[in-house]
Amino acid sequence: MNIPLNLNDTTDRSRDTYGYKTERMTLDTALPEAARELAEKSVAETREAYQRSKSGLEAALDTLVRSFDSLSQGSAALNRKIIEIAHRNVRSGFDLARSLATAKNLAEVVELRAIYWRKQLDSLAAQAEEVRELSAKLAADMAAPMKAHVSRSMEEMREKLLQKDK
Repeated sequence: MNIPLNLNDTTDRSRDTYGYKTERMTLDTALPEAARELAEKSVAETREAYQRSKSGLEAALDTLVRSFDSLSQGSAALNRKIIEIAHRNVRSGFDLARSLATAKNLAEVVELRAIYWRKQLDSLAAQAEEVRELSAKLAADMAAPMKAHVSRSMEEMREKLLQKDK
């Protein structure tokens, strides 16, 4: 259903019905100075908000990049440590096998195995501690850029609030 809309009729009826005094605007109608100033101020504020948002986003992305770099390097170090531990354990197992091959009797076999397992359990505890320390360092290194970013952001907000209160 198409209803023809005549702008002049609508304006006239509104004026008659509600008592509005309207001025007809044309493309040549000048904007009041106050409206122009408000528009310029709005554009300036929007530009400033955009710049702040853009700067904040760039800082956050930089923080994530540094954090992921730390994660990558730390993960590689952790993987190398686990491989090193596995090699030590395999070598230790081969040393046990070599010792058992030269054992002269069953009592010596039992003694060699007991010595091996005592050393191996101590070694496993030390290896678990090495992995735990390296994992903790990895977590701390990965979190450091984020922690610094949050601290910096909180400090900037605190300074802005203090300036605003003055």
